Amino acid sequence: MKLEEALHNKRHKIVDRWVVYTLETYQASQFFTREKDSFANPVGGTVRDSLKKIFSLLIQNQETAAYKEPLSRLMHLRSVQEFTPSQAVAPLNAVKHITRDVLAADKKTKPLSEQLYDFEFSVDLAVLAAFDLYVECREKIYKIRVEEIRWGKQLLRDGACASKALKNITDIKRQK
Repeated sequence: MKLEEALHNKRHKIVDRWVVYTLETYQASQFFTREKDSFANPVGGTVRDSLKKIFSLLIQNQETAAYKEPLSRLMHLRSVQEFTPSQAVAPLNAVKHITRDVLAADKKTKPLSEQLYDFEFSVDLAVLAAFDLYVECREKIYKIRVEEIRWGKQLLRDGACASKALKNITDIKRQK
């Protein structure tokens, strides 16, 4: 049996363990792992779908550019949550260990775990691409926040005098 065939045959088991590992990084991990409906659980659905696509690309040994869409979805999700950069991308790296464990657990595929160098190198490249995408997402968030602050300051600067607005509120309260 060749490595590609073994990875293809074991993909469901590997991806399922990878999804559980990733979803356990969330505080509401029990809900995310239990609820399979993507509409009721968009976080779990996005993680499942993205990791399934990423694994498929990994076993096909695709170029890094091919990972952009599923990685982007995953990093957009993780960048708006309370994860540090390393926490956001760490679950991607876990697939190397999960794959090695799954292959080693089967007598037929155990010898193939020695041939995982190219697969693990592809995972490393995907992790680096994910980090770049995470940073892009965080930059967008900070730019949006800066614009909101600017917009808010512009309202204060161009709007009515703050003391006059306070007087208006006081007058309204007296009338009641």
